[in-house]
Amino acid sequence: MCTHIAIDQLYKEGKRFVVWPMRVTCLPIADMPTQVLIWAPKSLFKHAVDRNHLRRLMREAYRLNKHILEMSGKHYQLAFNYIDKQKQDFHMIEKSMKKALQRLAIAPEE
Repeated sequence: MCTHIAIDQLYKEGKRFVVWPMRVTCLPIADMPTQVLIWAPKSLFKHAVDRNHLRRLMREAYRLNKHILEMSGKHYQLAFNYIDKQKQDFHMIEKSMKKALQRLAIAPEE
């Protein structure tokens, strides 16, 4: 996701839930592939190296587990916001990513 209009619409109309250490915002879309936004805030991590590292971990966790969402046949605009003040290891991030994708996969259609 790269347009400000799409991002604004996602945050205004999307549903939110927390799977620690991430807040997930989702908006169902039709006839388009799933779009993902990964975000680590500058307010929590002042060094760009730390933000980049967290974003890389979240992207890798999504890449390895996106099949969970693809098998359900649902398509979303997704935003994964890192909300923990401490940096977590990859296993914790991957575990929460799996939980979030499973929750989206079994969510009822709207």
